Formats: sequence, structure tokens, C-alpha cells
Amino acid sequence: MSRIFRSDEVAPGDRVVVRRSHNDVIGHVQHIDESGIAIRPQKVGGFVSSLPEVWIPSEDALIIKRLSPRTVRNRDIRAIELATAKAFPGIEHTWCGQWLLRAGDGITERSNSAAPLGPSAMFEPVPVDEIRAFYARHQLPARILIPERIAKPAEALVQDHELGPEIVVMLRQLDAIRPVALEGFEFRIDDQPDAEWLQMYHFRGKPLPAHALELLRTRIDGQMGFGRLVHQGETVAITRGTISDHYLGYSAVEVKQAFRRRGLGTALGQQMLAWGQAHGATQAYLQVIASNEAGIRLYRKLGFEEHHRHRYATLS
Repeated sequence: MSRIFRSDEVAPGDRVVVRRSHNDVIGHVQHIDESGIAIRPQKVGGFVSSLPEVWIPSEDALIIKRLSPRTVRNRDIRAIELATAKAFPGIEHTWCGQWLLRAGDGITERSNSAAPLGPSAMFEPVPVDEIRAFYARHQLPARILIPERIAKPAEALVQDHELGPEIVVMLRQLDAIRPVALEGFEFRIDDQPDAEWLQMYHFRGKPLPAHALELLRTRIDGQMGFGRLVHQGETVAITRGTISDHYLGYSAVEVKQAFRRRGLGTALGQQMLAWGQAHGATQAYLQVIASNEAGIRLYRKLGFEEHHRHRYATLS
């Protein structure tokens, strides 16, 4: 089993698989200590059940691995990653067999990495030489995206290469969206961002150079919307929404320091979800670094749940 995803400690409530010599048990952790682990076997789909707990002594648990909160299909992981690629087209997209090679601003990984998004990528060798040549031509480091489960050859390849942080891809259905207006704040969405919107945006806490900001507003394979909350004529919160393949991509969330902890992030998110639903999106996704606990709490309030994880690796 891969150890590059969910390698942190198992805790009560986690959905796990416990491998024993004679079979595996998949379910939710009720209790764990040095003597063993108590698992409640899951319902179909990965949901919590009311079945009796199974006690597994430590000496019988060969491997314990955390899983995604719900059962997901490989094709759904691939579909979300493809929708993301369409939302961030960058400068060049080129298919090399089962891999999509992407070059853009040279900063954000999702615009500057090779992604195993063909249906047979998990069964074929990684085209390392072609990936290196593509990024050498763009004068960029050779970087690959590794979505869990659909990139087994890449997982094996990168064990000795530089790995980025785990990124959680979260998903929710777009149904029954009822945004709540905040008194004194106006929601607005535009086809293109203005200077005030662009000035607020940061990538992982750092401002982007002009060429990267320009790519953020470039035409995509789908529809874009640049949302904001305005208070007394001042833009105080922003976000970017993209719609491709009936998925709403929710990203670029920023709230000005003086307006944080006032529910603006939740209100802005609700408005963007409603906008996506009104424009034909049926599901929404977002990405957040696994260590960003505050961000994950916010997105859970908006109805998102972890779908899968991915990481980036730089080929040395």
C-alpha cells in the first residue's frame, strides 16, 4: 500500500482498512491503542454503519491505512482532475500517451505539471524522458501530479524524489443552495477581474507576478466568474469560480484581515455555489493543503467533504 497519502496517525472516526493474514477489515475506527484497534465495518459507499465492532489485536494488524471518508471511483477522481486542468489552461497543454503535459506561469503546480489523466495511465510506465524534454523546452522543472489510486506507476517512481505537501480535493453536490446575505455586504460577480480583485489575490500567502495574474483571467475551456463581497464601496473578499464538465471549481478565496472571523468566507462560498448551480454545474470541487485545518473547517461548513488527495513531485 502507498505511504505517500494519509500517512499521519490513525484516530477514532477515521475510515481505515486493516490488513490481516486471512482478510481485510474496512470500516470506521472506534478505539485504538497499543493493544489493538476496534473497527465498526462500513456500509456500502463507505458510510458509518451500526454493525458490531470488530476487535483486532495489534499482533494481527499487519497494516493499518487511512482511507478517504467515502468510497470513490477512479473515474470520478480522473474527471475532477480533468475539470481542474480545463480551468487552468496556462500556456500549453499537450497529451503524451496517457499523460497531459501542462505549462503555464511557472509558479502554481496545477498549471505546471504532467498529469496521468488518461484511462490507462495507471497501467503504463511514466513517460519520464518525454516529460523532462517538455519542461526543459519551457525552462521549467519537471514536475508531475500524483492523484491517489490512479497513478500507481508514478507513486512507485517518486519515492526518492522531492514531494510537495498532501492536497485534499473536496467535493459537494450542488443542490438546495440557499445563500444567506450579510447585512452591509453586496455580492458581485464579473466575467473578468479588475485591478482591485487582482491586488487582493495571493497564492499560498504570496502575491503573484503580473504574468501569472494574466493567466488567471485567460479564457478557459468553460466559464469563469470572479466573485467578491463589497462593503461601503470596498472589495473585502474575493474568489474565482470556473465551470467545466458540469463541475464548479472554487478557488482563490481571500478575505481582508480586518474582516476575518465575521462569516464572510462562508457567505462568499454560498454565493459562488449558487452561481455555479445557476449556470449548469451539478457538483463543486476545491483544493486545500491537508495541514490547513481552518480552511478545511470552513469548507466543511459549506458542505464539502474530502473526495481524494493528490501530491506533486519534482523529478530530480
